[in-house]
Amino acid sequence: MCLIAEEEEDHQNDGVLVPPTNFSMVEDAIYRSGFPRPENFGFLKTLNLRSIIYLCPEPYPEENLKFLGAQNIKLFQFGIEGKTDPPVSVPGDTIMAALKILIDVRNHPVLIHCNRGKHRTGCLVGCLRKLQNWVLSSVFEEYQLFAGVKSRTTDLRFIKTFDIKSLRQCLHSIIYQYQGYGLKKRRLLHWEENLSKPQVTSL
Repeated sequence: MCLIAEEEEDHQNDGVLVPPTNFSMVEDAIYRSGFPRPENFGFLKTLNLRSIIYLCPEPYPEENLKFLGAQNIKLFQFGIEGKTDPPVSVPGDTIMAALKILIDVRNHPVLIHCNRGKHRTGCLVGCLRKLQNWVLSSVFEEYQLFAGVKSRTTDLRFIKTFDIKSLRQCLHSIIYQYQGYGLKKRRLLHWEENLSKPQVTSL
């Protein structure tokens, strides 16, 4: 009887969609999370992802690569170290390269993730918010919401000093358009004939 009960319970859980840890929507068609596990693949299918931005230096697991291949999802890897002892500063040029991939709507819907979806992912999202002209206090509040008690002053300092002027200069082909009366919902749009081909780091 116990075996039957366990089998029935497992069967009932087969259809449950489990999001990755720290999963959240950043903008329309932009998501963030911790590292996706096999039990999260069913949930990821519902997002209809075109790409994943992976912010860790470690090789992507073979099981995850097979899932991406089956779903025709492109992987962009930017190997940022996550060490805290001693603290490793986030490389600005790497975040800039990842940001260019992130704002190219040809890569949307896109999922950003590192290991836990807190620090490296938080830095990239924080720099996106600066590009969107968020006030710094709101950028920090969002970062700390996901980082929790493990908020890093080095990350906050990086976001604060990150210079987006050079990126703005090459965004003449990407525009913000407000949609929805009263809500002023912001969405990144793409002007196909003017947008240069992004540089891709993929596996």
